[in-house]
Amino acid sequence: MIYFTLAELTASVTARARGIDNTPPEDARHNLVSLTEHILDPLRRAWGKPVIVNSGYRCPALNRAVGGVAGSSHLYGRAADITTGNPVDNRRLYQLVIDLKLPFFELIGKKYDFQWLHISYNPQRTQRQPC
Repeated sequence: MIYFTLAELTASVTARARGIDNTPPEDARHNLVSLTEHILDPLRRAWGKPVIVNSGYRCPALNRAVGGVAGSSHLYGRAADITTGNPVDNRRLYQLVIDLKLPFFELIGKKYDFQWLHISYNPQRTQRQPC
């Protein structure tokens, strides 16, 4: 079952408010499909409840507008910031990613006090330690 859509992974309140076209190029769309297949959908299936995407793909203008770092995985469709809606469940979701041994490149939650999780997938890069 597919849980996450391209529309969901490219939606942005900031882009709409500022008139930024956040349509991903073909390579970023391909990466979003890989992120969904290898990380997001397996996680959602195991979680058994909705997971909200706060931020997925960001074009360069949107990445600047939200204060994203240069070279962010979001620019390439390789990352999503997700939440269950509360820090307690976000911590559980973070642990579930680890327990499932999902092939993430980045998993960041502690840094944000589990207000959300940043997770990325890049099959060409070595997996980092979760933080």
